[in-house]
Amino acid sequence: MQPEFWHKKWASNQIGFHLSEVNPYLQRHWPELSIPATARVLVPLCGKSLDLAWLAGRGHQVLGVELSEKAIEDFFNEHQIQPQISEKGAFKVYRSDAIELWCGDFFALTASDVADCVAFYDRAALIALPAPMRERYAAHLQQILPQGVQGVLITLDYDQAQIPGPPFAVGDDEVKRLLGDLWQVQALEERDVLGESWKFLQAGVTRLEERVYRVSGR
Repeated sequence: MQPEFWHKKWASNQIGFHLSEVNPYLQRHWPELSIPATARVLVPLCGKSLDLAWLAGRGHQVLGVELSEKAIEDFFNEHQIQPQISEKGAFKVYRSDAIELWCGDFFALTASDVADCVAFYDRAALIALPAPMRERYAAHLQQILPQGVQGVLITLDYDQAQIPGPPFAVGDDEVKRLLGDLWQVQALEERDVLGESWKFLQAGVTRLEERVYRVSGR
């Protein structure tokens, strides 16, 4: 998918993927990781998620990466925060206290950029990407993050033939294939959410499941 696709989504406010509350899976399962309070956490394709503020509220240093500058500006405006703005390599960096949001291409991140990240959180990155880009995303994530990293990953699974993405269907087998060679992948929770999604019901989708994974570096 080209960057213009996401820029148009944000420009036209077609952001059904944005949640108006902190993700309950994050609140339920993040404490199980026992991440130190001051640890730095990477949030790829973060949008303007309220989860960023929740993580910061637990004492973490949050590094969000987002392609859309509008999403980043909306985040700070909606939280009534005036960030400091600077440049770092290919990124425009918005910073305020514990939260840094880097505007740019996730694939431009280097290992040195995230060398002090001991954890990551992915609610809407993997499922936002078509299959070839998921391969690239998973490989890049594993390449740049340090050994021993931990994370929470949330996916959607359904019959992709019934409705096009995004969000894309990412099954359990694919998650383990993409991440399981280098990392340990443990399913924590699975939930049928079809009855909660009018978009999928209207499209005739017959199965829609959310899964939550704990990911740990070997």
